[in-house]
Amino acid sequence: MTLTQLEIFSKLAELKNFTHTAQLLNISQSAISHALKALEKKWHTQLFYRNNNEVELSPAGQRLLPYVNEILNVAHMIQQEVMDLKGLKTGTLRIGSFGASSSNVLIPLILKQFAQHYPEVEVLVMEGTDKEVLQWIGERKVDLGFVVLPETRFDSFALLEDIFVALLPNDLEIAQKPAVQLQELLDHPFIMTSAGSQNHVMELFKAAQLTPQIKYNMSQILSILNMVNQGAGVSIVADLALDTNILSLYPNVVKRPLSPNIKRSIGLAVKNKQQMSPTAKAFVELAVQL
Repeated sequence: MTLTQLEIFSKLAELKNFTHTAQLLNISQSAISHALKALEKKWHTQLFYRNNNEVELSPAGQRLLPYVNEILNVAHMIQQEVMDLKGLKTGTLRIGSFGASSSNVLIPLILKQFAQHYPEVEVLVMEGTDKEVLQWIGERKVDLGFVVLPETRFDSFALLEDIFVALLPNDLEIAQKPAVQLQELLDHPFIMTSAGSQNHVMELFKAAQLTPQIKYNMSQILSILNMVNQGAGVSIVADLALDTNILSLYPNVVKRPLSPNIKRSIGLAVKNKQQMSPTAKAFVELAVQL
């Protein structure tokens, strides 16, 4: 059993496709098949169900995958520790991001400083929903991830607080108010974000025992802004996902805080802070200082 075989197993389980896995790992499909056959022979079990070029994890493969990912993560940490002992920080840092708030604002801000200190580190950003980022942290597909706090399953580091704001066409009567109540949004078509903040927006309405008229679901903040700019509806997004430069491109859109104001705390989370790689530690240290 080799680390290369385990890496092939893990990546094929993720991509579920021989061709894509071979291209990503820069090896032949026959090498992938050989590695899998060697593992299955070693472990006396079938890891995948094969259907031509596509594969699906068998029940045994599903049970073994978390342990394989743990081994690969430890190997990744050992390599980084060795380089750290030599006074070098290199390798790859894998970051999970849950939407525009982290991808458009926090990550560029932190990475600007991080790149100056550690120019040899390659950074891989995986974007998904809150739930997906938490899953990636648990499965060690990322070294750390941006999360909404509190998050009791993992070790976390608080960064900042954010609020939710309403996006409104400027010709609406409620757009002239300094703040907007949730109930005032019910008379208008609602554009629901299907990115990182969706669950939190739904919880806002649920807590107030209100049901918005959801007409559109969109994952990109620019698409939501464009729809509101065209007068197609109203929306609620995280304030951190917006900045003056973006809003200036949409002259018919105004943002208003919600009343009562609702805050959320954003931080970084890792599966186990005692097992963080040197580059992950360095990223967290820079992040909490900014």
